[in-house]
Amino acid sequence: MADLFWLTRAQIRRIAPLFPLSHGVPRVDDQPVVSGILHVIRNGLCWRDAPAAYGPHKILYNRFVRWSLLGVFNRIFAGLAGRAGEPERLMIDATHLKAHRTAASLLKKGMFPAVWGAPRAA
Repeated sequence: MADLFWLTRAQIRRIAPLFPLSHGVPRVDDQPVVSGILHVIRNGLCWRDAPAAYGPHKILYNRFVRWSLLGVFNRIFAGLAGRAGEPERLMIDATHLKAHRTAASLLKKGMFPAVWGAPRAA
């Protein structure tokens, strides 16, 4: 249990005003759910591989999808970044991923019409 990621109660209180209001049934405690979502994303896990201490993986997944569509995580990140004020240093990450050689054929097949300008493949 020591290697699990947990947000503190103070951290949860700081971001709680950005959470959407629950309608009807009160939702499950936010601390383990949000901590579990961050743990899964930070470690690159599948939702099923989330430790049981965070609760059922289905709750983690559903909350992540629902809140992502509502823009909750964007508001949280923007709110946390905005409180810090003007940064004294900016950094650029030069990480890149190589595409597989067959990825170029997706453009030729019209899979990305907005990029290529070709009609969509049938």
